[in-house]
Amino acid sequence: MADNARAKRLADLIREVVAQKLQRGIKDPRLGTHVTITDTRVTGDLREATVFYTVYGDDEERAAAAAGLESAKGVLRSAVGAAAGVKFTPTLTFVADALPDNARTIEDLLDKARQSDEKVREVSAGATYAGEADPYRKPDEDEDDTSE
Repeated sequence: MADNARAKRLADLIREVVAQKLQRGIKDPRLGTHVTITDTRVTGDLREATVFYTVYGDDEERAAAAAGLESAKGVLRSAVGAAAGVKFTPTLTFVADALPDNARTIEDLLDKARQSDEKVREVSAGATYAGEADPYRKPDEDEDDTSE
């Protein structure tokens, strides 16, 4: 459990250092203000770190940001090593976070459901019950059944 806490602390530190370095220390135009570090995960042996990021923009900007992060990997790892003060600085792997795409898909599905609900409401606006308005037995009907 102590290893998990240590990995969590290191992951948080890596996320902060990488975000600050991207904001202030790297002059690559591909890594402008549209790159956001969303999460970081470190393996239990503290040797590898996966950094999740999102890019605000189109597919071309996402590809450029991925190339920029790959080229800045050494500088970012050096910054992490200096800040962490650990014996072995973890290798950094950058992965585009799928969360925004998943959220967009969920929003699209919810919009379709709302439209479908609206169509059902329109169709059922003037509808009446197929049988009686109240299909349940009343207590006085039950008494008639028991007297037989």
